[in-house]
Amino acid sequence: MGQSIRRFHASKIVLFAVLAASFIGNAGCRPNHRRKGGDGWRLAEEVIDYTTSGAGGCRAHVASLTDFGGVGDGVTSNTAAFAAAVSSLSQVACQGGAMLVVPAGRWLTGPFNLTSHFTLFLHRDAIILANQDICAWPIIDPLPSYGRGRDLPGGRYSNLITGYNLTDVVITGDNGTINGQGQTWWDKFQSKELNFTRGYLIEIMYSSQILISNITLIDSPSWNLHPVYSSDVVVSAVTILAPVYSPNTDGINPDSCSNVRIEDCYIVSGDDCIAIKSGWDEYGIKFNMPSQHILIRRLTCISPTSAVIALGSEMSGGIHDVRAEDITAIDSESGVRIKTAVGRGGYVRDIFVRRMNLHTMKWVFWMTGRYRQHPDEGYDPGAVPVVEGISYSDVVAENVTMAAKLQGIPGAPFTGICISNVTVEVIRSKNPIWDCTDVEGVSASVSPPPCAQLQLKRGEPESCPFPEDALAVDSVAQLEQCSYRRINP
Repeated sequence: MGQSIRRFHASKIVLFAVLAASFIGNAGCRPNHRRKGGDGWRLAEEVIDYTTSGAGGCRAHVASLTDFGGVGDGVTSNTAAFAAAVSSLSQVACQGGAMLVVPAGRWLTGPFNLTSHFTLFLHRDAIILANQDICAWPIIDPLPSYGRGRDLPGGRYSNLITGYNLTDVVITGDNGTINGQGQTWWDKFQSKELNFTRGYLIEIMYSSQILISNITLIDSPSWNLHPVYSSDVVVSAVTILAPVYSPNTDGINPDSCSNVRIEDCYIVSGDDCIAIKSGWDEYGIKFNMPSQHILIRRLTCISPTSAVIALGSEMSGGIHDVRAEDITAIDSESGVRIKTAVGRGGYVRDIFVRRMNLHTMKWVFWMTGRYRQHPDEGYDPGAVPVVEGISYSDVVAENVTMAAKLQGIPGAPFTGICISNVTVEVIRSKNPIWDCTDVEGVSASVSPPPCAQLQLKRGEPESCPFPEDALAVDSVAQLEQCSYRRINP
């Protein structure tokens, strides 16, 4: 450590309710600077007040990226500075936690890793810029539940920010920005110049107690936020922006994750705004880790070529107990999309969606068992996925081409579909309003009237279920108001 980490005084001001869960909450920060001069962080005194949560609470050790040689001019590489800062802070992170502050400026960097009991805090005028030199992005192994890269066989480029086998990690700030500068990657991908799969902006693997809040993500090379093989994950008040033509720039993709809460996010994407996944064909079946107990609320999405919320198509480890409510979408292809195929195996069950407001859509509801992308020829054609227990209620949609396109699997229909209190304003089109094959279910108070496979039967309930029990991830554990005062010797 030496002189790299300056001395800070930390005071815990307010302690809120402590409930059963060991982690969950929101973070918002308001830095207060008292400047001695005009050269950034060389101050006589600097105070950062913010609200945090997590097993570690307020961080006892805080440093600025400039303490490790960081230069925020948008030109100088800060890859070494980020690596040195995280390495140095990791030595004291178990002694009350550590926080790295990224000050105002434009901080060019290649990929870097995080550590446990750690907060990455972005000043409101901080922009982390991803290096556009592809040679600066190491090649890493494919995910074991995928067996290969998602774009191409073989490995994949590193992610810009990676957390691996960590506990208690926070990425937050005063709405600072992480910019993936993805245009170079999109151009090379579309012209087939890449030899490996593109990396993601943020990937957290094999980790728990993760909070990502109050930041903006822009122009990721591919997926923006990818928690995978992780639990107790909260994503709150995150803005994600990418051109609607950009390839595979999914917003938030929980993948083989349990206990996830996504709330108050605004996403403009070239692909699905949220896609829940759990592995691809035989590799996902072998890895056998489902995505389950997931809450999505107060999401706003714009995605003209993809879904507001997608389940799959990589779902071979199973997807279970997803609850989404208070969803707004504008100019998006489909409201909820379930994608699978013979060879996937696994299941999608107990999916509950309510209170959706949709404006300008191709489909409100879309399900397909014919999404035939496979990682290789080793998939099992006898691995037939199960889709059952899908409930949609309280949906209003306008300027829609088709109410629904529901295509199950012959001999293995999608069952237990329930649609209630839905009003769809369909524009004039040659397409059928409802297109249903190999599906079974019920409906009530749906306009225009649904297909025969979903007609209400005598004795069936007139509204679709939505669980009212609380999930563990929905319980606020501990909130603390923290204050750090930076004092130069």
